Amino acid sequence: MKLFAGKIDGLAREIVSSLTKSGAIEVSDEMFQEVVQDIAAVFREYLRTDREITERARDIIASQHRSPSDLKKIRLQLAKERAFGIEEETVAYLIGQIIETLMYSKHVDEVYAMDNEIAVIVRPLLEKALSADEELEAEVRRRIKNLQEGTLAWEIQHRKIREELKRARRLEE
Repeated sequence: MKLFAGKIDGLAREIVSSLTKSGAIEVSDEMFQEVVQDIAAVFREYLRTDREITERARDIIASQHRSPSDLKKIRLQLAKERAFGIEEETVAYLIGQIIETLMYSKHVDEVYAMDNEIAVIVRPLLEKALSADEELEAEVRRRIKNLQEGTLAWEIQHRKIREELKRARRLEE
């Protein structure tokens, strides 16, 4: 599951729209875009922190001469130390951050729904947006048919097609 920077504004708008239409929150028309920006800021901060953790994990691997295969394990450890949700915890973490933002935003007139009700509305929207990476990977693999996976040629073609699809779908990070 991965959040693409190109999806942030649309996802934030969709979340705020769904929450207002369902009556979970009340936002004046003048403040709607401000609330969208508040939610988008949550996603941008998530991406920034995720990059920071990944870079720190790579630094640890390099400085301690560890295997690159340890990256995921080290990232999980660093994320746990910072109470930051990655991998399977991404959606729950982001929902918590969105709820906190809604509660403290001066742009939201009122929050009527309980946390779990907000989560029920937001979860499918987040899961759909975060599945874009899996869909992208599936499409890349469908397009690479004549090369053996794991070979240098396959890796080059994979990277090339992935970048082309990211540009075409406006998923750039």
